[in-house]
Amino acid sequence: MNLFEGHGNREAKIRYLDGDFQILSPGSYVVCAMTGKNIPLDELRYWSVARQEPYADVIAAIEADKRAGVLPNQRR
Repeated sequence: MNLFEGHGNREAKIRYLDGDFQILSPGSYVVCAMTGKNIPLDELRYWSVARQEPYADVIAAIEADKRAGVLPNQRR
């Protein structure tokens, strides 16, 4: 049995770390903080350690950083 099997179709509780995450409560997915989409744990690639939020994709992660005001000013 792999790490993600046998926990039904419920939301996992996760602690997001630098480059890794720790499962606090077993489940098969987490919910994207920006889009509300379910993200299967084996597809989870983007999150914020500071805000403890998961993101469905890089676009959602960048939008969350913009919302939080943590991106540097960009000039062209």
